[in-house]
Amino acid sequence: MLDIPSSVRVDVEALLAAQNHMGVCDAIEQYAPVGKPDTMTAPHFPKVAGIDSTVPPPAHTVAPASPAPAPPSSPGAPGAPGALIQDRLAGWVSDLTTLHELTERLARTAVMDDALHEVLRAGAALVGARRGLVVLEPADGLGPDTTVGLGLARADLGHIETVPRGATSYGRILDRTDGTGEPEVHADLLSEDGLDPRHREVAARLGYAASFALPLATEAAGRLGAAVWLYDEPAEPVERQRHLVGLYTRYATEHLARLLELERARAKSRTIAEELLPPRLPRVAGVQLAARHRTGPRGGGDWYDALPLPEGALGLTVGSVTGSGASAVAAMGRLRASLRAYAVMEGEDPVAVLSDLELLLRLTEPARSATALFAYCEPALRKVVLAGAGHSPPLVIGERRTEFVETSLSAPLGMLACWEAPSVEFSPEPGETVLLYTDGLLHRTGDPMDRAFARLHAAAAGVPRTIRDDPGAIADHVLHTVLPDGLDAADSDEDVVLLAARFE
Repeated sequence: MLDIPSSVRVDVEALLAAQNHMGVCDAIEQYAPVGKPDTMTAPHFPKVAGIDSTVPPPAHTVAPASPAPAPPSSPGAPGAPGALIQDRLAGWVSDLTTLHELTERLARTAVMDDALHEVLRAGAALVGARRGLVVLEPADGLGPDTTVGLGLARADLGHIETVPRGATSYGRILDRTDGTGEPEVHADLLSEDGLDPRHREVAARLGYAASFALPLATEAAGRLGAAVWLYDEPAEPVERQRHLVGLYTRYATEHLARLLELERARAKSRTIAEELLPPRLPRVAGVQLAARHRTGPRGGGDWYDALPLPEGALGLTVGSVTGSGASAVAAMGRLRASLRAYAVMEGEDPVAVLSDLELLLRLTEPARSATALFAYCEPALRKVVLAGAGHSPPLVIGERRTEFVETSLSAPLGMLACWEAPSVEFSPEPGETVLLYTDGLLHRTGDPMDRAFARLHAAAAGVPRTIRDDPGAIADHVLHTVLPDGLDAADSDEDVVLLAARFE
């Protein structure tokens, strides 16, 4: 509580309406009373968000001679104790509001690149700089390592990287072995004695004259990297600015550490999923193959495969396991490996292949279901026999037709006590492409399924004649037409798989 005499009143509403952006230290310097204080206890404000609010004690210890009586000052006068308190509180409110807004904006970022850009923008606003860069280089050496700039083009970052590492602010921070979090301040780079010649040349070329660098490090997260802000003229942040940006970067480091852990987990999941899929497609006479695969950070359950079979035949399959994440990736790998074995043994009968897979799923993965489609192809005869379990029908794309193959309606694998559905047979014409895909292609559109199917059909019908001989180009056209504006690469629970087979 503040020990304030009854003659002094603090108008809180006037405080909030003032919107005074003066910091705590500035208010103390400008409004500290001179001489003997009023007969009141020295106020001790509580600590707020790391801001040391203790009022320095008076410099004198012996009361001076009584001065001549002065007229009483009103509470709103600049030298009055009430004005001092109001200015201090207004500075705290302004600083804390700014920090709250900046940290909230950072907390809304979910991707590392977005978070790094937000850290740069917020730090530049706090220290009064216009440009800067963040060097992400985790101390554990596991990466990812990257450099992001604010107001600096890629070529500008390239120029900065030509400066010897030990001559740069971020290099000295990242090479520290004592783990200190002290900033690197260069208030006037071009006038410094001993500045590296290359650094001087780059600073003159890019037009910056001062820099302020902070480590992105905390005791819990360790050292993640360093942030550097650049000034166009000789300058350096004042104590208040350093304090605020220090608070902000400590919070930012913890947020970046969480994103880094998530990014590494996603990278591992993507790597495992890619390794469980075919590294390359086989070459079989009479057919050309191409595949496209997009895995979301929480996906991983979709697969595709192309397997050469005896007597020049070819087995094509796509499928999807329910769930997402590492467990779905593992289940997908087991099912795909099992399906390959069944295809080798009885691939000419797709119904038998999927029936065996259904039995395996019920015995080994009782908590999961899966959709699958298996096609037994004889390229020499241009004959395809396929069976599907809860899967979307293939699409035939040719000069004279673009149509879905009529398949039997069936429940997904694992949904029935015993799965069996009749197969269908069709013959693609020379030059036609059979497109197999997973439901993720349709779900990522965000449309109802009937509209998604219509969009897919329209995209296939609109394949330009100039690329109809290339199954890879056909798959790319369909993918980017159905999922425009980066939807194919956006974060999603849904994987996307396309497998295109063009018959000659």
